[in-house]
Amino acid sequence: MKINNVGMTGVNPYNLQANKTGNIKESKVKSSDKVEISSAAKEMQQESKMIAARQAKVDELKIQVEKGNYKLNAQATAKGLIDFYRK
Repeated sequence: MKINNVGMTGVNPYNLQANKTGNIKESKVKSSDKVEISSAAKEMQQESKMIAARQAKVDELKIQVEKGNYKLNAQATAKGLIDFYRK
């Protein structure tokens, strides 16, 4: 049995490949990206009460240090350092 015209005859396979990549680029240009931010993420972006309380404490400590009223507890500081590095 004789089989004629096997495969693509008279067609340049490199042209076909170039056309396929051209179509892919065009389809990517047409699509667009979309980002949605959840309500929880929006809430996290807003300034929380904890940040405001922390800033108030820092401001209070600055004032005490500038006036010379701030008393340092050396034992509590050393214990905190030791506990931190032992973990």
